[in-house]
Amino acid sequence: MVSTSQTNDRKYRSSETKHSSSRGIQNLKSTELKHHCVDFQRANLLRGSKLKVQFLLFTSSSPSCGELISADDGIKNRSFNSSLDTKIIIHGFRALGTKPSWIEGLVQAILHTSQVNVIAVDWVYGSTGDYPSAVDNVTQLALAISQFISKLLALGVSGTSIHIIGVSLGAHVGGLVGHFHGGRLGRITALDPAGPKYTRASPEERLDPGDALFVEAIHTDADYFGIRIPVGHIDYFVNGGKDQPGCPRFISAGYNFLICDHMRAVHLYISALSHPCPVMGFPCASHQDFLNGHCLDCAKPFLSSCPRIGLLEQAGVNMSRLPQEVKVFLMTSPSAPFCVHHSLVEFQLQKKRNRVTIIEISFSSNSTKDTAKITIPKDQETGKRLLAHRVPLCQINTVTLKYIPRNHFWSKDEPFIVGKFCVAPLPLNSSRTMSCLPWSLTLPSKTDTSYDLPAACA
Repeated sequence: MVSTSQTNDRKYRSSETKHSSSRGIQNLKSTELKHHCVDFQRANLLRGSKLKVQFLLFTSSSPSCGELISADDGIKNRSFNSSLDTKIIIHGFRALGTKPSWIEGLVQAILHTSQVNVIAVDWVYGSTGDYPSAVDNVTQLALAISQFISKLLALGVSGTSIHIIGVSLGAHVGGLVGHFHGGRLGRITALDPAGPKYTRASPEERLDPGDALFVEAIHTDADYFGIRIPVGHIDYFVNGGKDQPGCPRFISAGYNFLICDHMRAVHLYISALSHPCPVMGFPCASHQDFLNGHCLDCAKPFLSSCPRIGLLEQAGVNMSRLPQEVKVFLMTSPSAPFCVHHSLVEFQLQKKRNRVTIIEISFSSNSTKDTAKITIPKDQETGKRLLAHRVPLCQINTVTLKYIPRNHFWSKDEPFIVGKFCVAPLPLNSSRTMSCLPWSLTLPSKTDTSYDLPAACA
């Protein structure tokens, strides 16, 4: 038989268990609320006229969980850390009203590289539909972002610690935001800034070097969706700024044919943050001059500090006052991690020829083969070209040369040529000279001739 006191004791313990369980559930719900993850909105063509801007905060402790914050509530009660630098990502035109597929990759690459606040601006509603209507929303969006940044500044955040990363149309939004803040924000990175509606726009209407203390742009689709003019202190024209290697060249590839070049800037930037190999550019007047080996160092105007894509301060350029709109050029490989090493290759004919001479040159390592062609003009002795290779020069085992004769039905070219081969890795300045194979080479026509390429790793 159970006593009354035992029964009461059991009821009490049962009650306590229920209350304890209830408190646990409440605490769990509170934690879930506190760390509630918010995703990008999805819009459709019947979205209405509202912009519906969202600011999603990502941190090192929650790199895949977006926390909704706004300029109207207490930002300081959120996970935002005012003592850290802040990266603000602004996407561009979204024809189908979908979340940008690259957002998560970019956020996580940034947070993997540095401890910062990352804020992704979701303006999918205002960017959906037709492109002109998205352009019409740029000023209103820029005002909303500018007001949000003003709220951050009021919390004690330094304007120089704010870095805007704008993609396509988002690059010009970032420029307008910077303009509203008097060009005093720290940095703007433009990933293939949009060309349509902006190529002929005034500097006040588009991104320009006055919009932040440091403005850089990466151009990968200058002949279609991207802008072809320089818009920053440093403008990287990747592979000349168009026709990226690895992108389809035929319309049968569908959507990828349209967007691959344009989106390469984003994927290149993510890759530059995620991999240690440097993505370096060289100042030059034109892409052709660069390929022909006329621009081999960064002495002018960067005092020999070549700019690099990534998060280095001022892109690694050691100048107190940056010149405006310097075009720099670089080559890449067709796939991630995209970075390559650039070397100047040179062939010196033993005697001049009265016709153009073409020589194909290949660098081979244990795992790679990279090729370029040297063209020696008629009645000249020396031809130069840049060769992009995926491993350092010291890991190249052999160089293969092939003389390609130019035969015509009325005359045949010479069966062989004789000359000297030289090479030097870039940047090539006064402290570094070209190294040449120590003997003259005889190259039979249409025949691969291979030589060891000894080069010591530093």
